[in-house]
Amino acid sequence: MLKDWLWLASAIGLALQWIILRGSGVHLDPHWEALTSGLAIFGAAFLLSWAAELAQLEIPRNLALAALAIIAVLPEYAVDMYLAWMAAKEPTYISYATANMTGANRLLIGVGWAALVFAFWLKARETEIRLESSHSVELLYLALATAYSFAIPFKGTLTLMDTAILLTLFALYIRAASRQPVVEPELHGPAGLIGQFGPKIRRGITVVMFLYAGLAIFLAAEPFAEALIATGKTFGIEEYLLIQWLAPLASESPEFIVALLFTLRGNPTVGLGTLLSSKVNQWTLLVGMLPLAYSVSLGRVGTMVLDGRQVEEILLTAAQSAFGVAVLGSFRFSLGKAAMLFLLFATQLLFTTPEARHTYAIVYLILTAGVLVVSRSSRQGFFGLFPLAPARATNPHLKGRRKC
Repeated sequence: MLKDWLWLASAIGLALQWIILRGSGVHLDPHWEALTSGLAIFGAAFLLSWAAELAQLEIPRNLALAALAIIAVLPEYAVDMYLAWMAAKEPTYISYATANMTGANRLLIGVGWAALVFAFWLKARETEIRLESSHSVELLYLALATAYSFAIPFKGTLTLMDTAILLTLFALYIRAASRQPVVEPELHGPAGLIGQFGPKIRRGITVVMFLYAGLAIFLAAEPFAEALIATGKTFGIEEYLLIQWLAPLASESPEFIVALLFTLRGNPTVGLGTLLSSKVNQWTLLVGMLPLAYSVSLGRVGTMVLDGRQVEEILLTAAQSAFGVAVLGSFRFSLGKAAMLFLLFATQLLFTTPEARHTYAIVYLILTAGVLVVSRSSRQGFFGLFPLAPARATNPHLKGRRKC
């Protein structure tokens, strides 16, 4: 029990040191600012993981993970909304906003998803993570959002029509998540310690943990990203690439850490479910909010016109998302699939020409079709996501699974 209290106090302290520094107005050198704000994000991630476990006592797991994903991804939203807002005043910021969005989405699948399987293998020597049937909610709405996302590069714009459609998908996802049954989780560590309190005290502490962690992340996100970028600029890295990869790597770190903690504590299904929910959030709410922030800043209905590079990046991101849905269609995520996702992501960083981006997009789509044709379980699982599809009734991975 003493160890649990120490873990809780340490996490609170890591977040608190940055809140005090930020409130005092102290400005540190970039490398020290990256360290102190990064530690705050790390501590907040622990608090979020415990709060998410406690929240499952009150609401469905899917809804708890959706709430966790929204809070954990706040830094990414803050950065991208700022870039979209500035785009109304300086058009070059449109490319920065889409760069940040596409980088964040591709990192989530190419690095985040894959890292969980590798971590689980190192921890338990298990070669795959199995999703529960309740995660068909996330997969369904990710599939729908991905299908719609292919329209964006073909029309070459982001408009309020995209906002309406994507935010509607997000609202439907939240409604579906809230309708899942509540199943009491097994609590360990600090979450188990807090879970012993009465319902009113426990709920109050859970809410405070969410708010406190969210505040720490919000205050640390921009300084952490800016400090990393300032360090990166000393090496002469292109600004577009810094915004596309370095800034999202910083802002995505809370959700990566939370998911990794779940996995290392022996709950990889919840870890992967967290990142899956984050992907749905980013592919619906985040993308949909860009033209809205742009129009509000502009003071009228506006259209974000995408250049050739942005079109290629969004097409590649959509193709990767399609492959990700197909890979998880069997409700099993193996080391081999994780390695394929990571290698496709890592190698594309070495080839940045338009031809290379188109080639990778085609490769993703060919692999998507190949997985659905060759793998019966992936095909049944994928088509079984849709309510009218007869495959749902015959999907062996959905039968007899405990809903939570």
